[in-house]
Amino acid sequence: MSELTEPITGTRLQVVLPDESPEMPPRTLTDLGVRAEELGVDAVWLPDHLLPPAPYGTTFGGVYEPLVTLAHLAARTTRIRLGTSVLVAPLRDPLVLAKQAATLDALSGGRFVLGVGVGWSEEEFAAVGADFATRGARTDETLRLLRHLFGGGGPFEGRFHSYGSGVFEPRPARPVPVMVGGTSDRALRRAAEWGDEWQGVGLTAEKFVAARNRLRCLTDRPVRSGTRIAWSGDEEGFGRAVELFRELTAAGADSVAVWFGDAEGFGGRMERFVAALR
Repeated sequence: MSELTEPITGTRLQVVLPDESPEMPPRTLTDLGVRAEELGVDAVWLPDHLLPPAPYGTTFGGVYEPLVTLAHLAARTTRIRLGTSVLVAPLRDPLVLAKQAATLDALSGGRFVLGVGVGWSEEEFAAVGADFATRGARTDETLRLLRHLFGGGGPFEGRFHSYGSGVFEPRPARPVPVMVGGTSDRALRRAAEWGDEWQGVGLTAEKFVAARNRLRCLTDRPVRSGTRIAWSGDEEGFGRAVELFRELTAAGADSVAVWFGDAEGFGGRMERFVAALR
């Protein structure tokens, strides 16, 4: 392994790893995660889709299951944070998810961030037998249940899940951090109520500021705010992406997560982008 560089200061650079191609060897994800740590990147994220209605690609990411993959990456790294951007929470059993999140938090030494969203593909919900109409309410209850379990457990009564007795372990030393993704007002309200972080997607600096300010109006808690952008390799796009990163930095973004396109050439594009910020 190369010598680790110092983490990038100021607005934290994060990386959304490429998990869109079934032809990609799984070790590519871990190798890129290790390289991101060597470059001083703050966090790497993996997307999530269980049974999309169309082939995996730029619309549907998550070929390799993110929590399993991040557990492997935790063993290959020491500093970088590891998270999901985003895990479709209402497609998951919340008790199993709580167990997985707590285990991954322990395996990574407290570096795991559970990034959640409500999902958007009605066809995918139908395919796995999940209720699309109640996905927001189910996500909220999942987050409430996770906080309950991480805080010590005891009986729990909810609209969708309840239990009278049970022991939850491993119990995290502190609640596993939650990142809420999305740009709708409901997503911002969810971040205000449950999130340690909020992540928008595809926002200009102006739209980021508007959403971040709305979030600040909804809670007095300190919720870190960031967004996702993309650069997939074209020369003109590179300049725009670097400029947007700097505009978001000037706007006060705590973090900017970048997806660098297809797995082929991803590492080189990531290195070039990091070099442009130093």
